[in-house]
Amino acid sequence: MTAPLAPREAARQVLAHIRRQPPLRVPLDDALGAVLAETITSPLDIPAWPNSAMDGYAVRGEDARGASASAPRTLRVLEQIPAGHFPSRRIGPGECARIFTGAPLPDGADSVIRQEDTDLGVETVRILHDRDAGANVRRAGEDIRRGALVLEAGAELGPAQLGVLASLAVATPLIYRRPRIAIVATGDEIVDVDQPDEILSGRKIASSNSHTLTALVRQAGGEPVNLGIARDTPESLREHLSRAADADLLITSAGISVGDHDHVRRVLEELGTELKFWRLRMRPGAPVGFGLIGDQPWIGLPGNPVSTMVTFELFVRPAIRVMAGRALPFRRAIPVRTVEPISLVPRLQHFLRAVVTPAEEGGLPAARLTGPQGSGILTSMARANALLIVPEGQFETPAGATLLALRLDDPVHQSEPAF
Repeated sequence: MTAPLAPREAARQVLAHIRRQPPLRVPLDDALGAVLAETITSPLDIPAWPNSAMDGYAVRGEDARGASASAPRTLRVLEQIPAGHFPSRRIGPGECARIFTGAPLPDGADSVIRQEDTDLGVETVRILHDRDAGANVRRAGEDIRRGALVLEAGAELGPAQLGVLASLAVATPLIYRRPRIAIVATGDEIVDVDQPDEILSGRKIASSNSHTLTALVRQAGGEPVNLGIARDTPESLREHLSRAADADLLITSAGISVGDHDHVRRVLEELGTELKFWRLRMRPGAPVGFGLIGDQPWIGLPGNPVSTMVTFELFVRPAIRVMAGRALPFRRAIPVRTVEPISLVPRLQHFLRAVVTPAEEGGLPAARLTGPQGSGILTSMARANALLIVPEGQFETPAGATLLALRLDDPVHQSEPAF
């Protein structure tokens, strides 16, 4: 194998071997969070016809102007128009129609007088205020015009986008399929949460990685497939990996160091895996592997829980975003000001768990470490909203220095790694 890679180069290598999923049509309500694979243009105006924005009376504006409580205007009511019904009469001088929100505006009317400004008459009505003359009408096509580009391919489908598609009668949008991500944890020392006695007695360790990875995969736009915990034997590992054959991406957790009981590399090589890299120049998370089992990408993450989450953020999450059809895989990095001095020993690029707070008086946002930064201290991730990036070889960082940080809740993404 080659010398350990820098994290940026490793991220680029991973994405060079990742392919977008094929498109398919799904029911509209199943498309939340998916990426649109087709351009949508509107086959109709929305609204399709002028309609009322108020409960009130549809009138000609000129018949209402000048009305007041002391000098009301009296109009003849031709009909009632509830939502879902169409008018049958045209409004002429001195005439109006009782109308309700969403109902089509009758020809001749250009205003809706809110009912609060009337005496609620049935056959005739008195207009007591003219503030709504020319108002409270939703014009045809004021939201979307027929033939207009509504959503471009590559748009992420949130609740509002699904509502827009529904208004265009798109029942089965074409989306990029969510990738199926197989997750295999390894280790004799871990058990799942269905064995609480083993965990609470201290005899075994809970497999927190299985659950954090399942959540991270789902949050990134993938479909997690938790294949359980492989024991520290080649036979158990082979059996678990065989059940991942139909997944679009395989993630393993732990077992990729060089100990006597770390079998992942040997078993992968037996399966004909083309290994691309095995170690990185970073902390936490130096033992990260990547390769191809035939056409299936594999990413091996370290076993320490913080290392697992940090390396997922840097390498797996961008891969899932690309597979799910997103054009911008990586979070941006923002400049921040350190609140405290930071001392580091290894000549590695560090990703420290931090809390970034808003800037004051035009300065940079402040970054404070969450506390001890050991790779087994999972609460450091639970408290963090950012990864503070310390460049390789920067052993001392004084308080007040400027560093870059990846905000873990930042919705802004970019095409290249920011680390």
